[in-house]
Amino acid sequence: MKNTTVYQLPAQLTHAQAATVAQQLGALARTQPSLLIDASFLQQFDSSALAVLLTGLREAAQQQHALTVSGLPAKALALARVYGIQDLLELQA
Repeated sequence: MKNTTVYQLPAQLTHAQAATVAQQLGALARTQPSLLIDASFLQQFDSSALAVLLTGLREAAQQQHALTVSGLPAKALALARVYGIQDLLELQA
């Protein structure tokens, strides 16, 4: 992906880290026309991780920027399905 900025999610993303990560991701989503979120290192998470992803998607959409999520763990995807938001996440195979 040419000219795409990659943001790697931390291994742990729970309520305790969510505000900081959401702030970082939101800033990138507002300023980078093409952003790839690498979630492949995500190991310990709760629903806050999904909220962070949705924050990034909202910020990117407001600027008409592209944001894609890659490497989302199966358990996080299952959680997204439970909440009915899997279709909102721009997932890359």
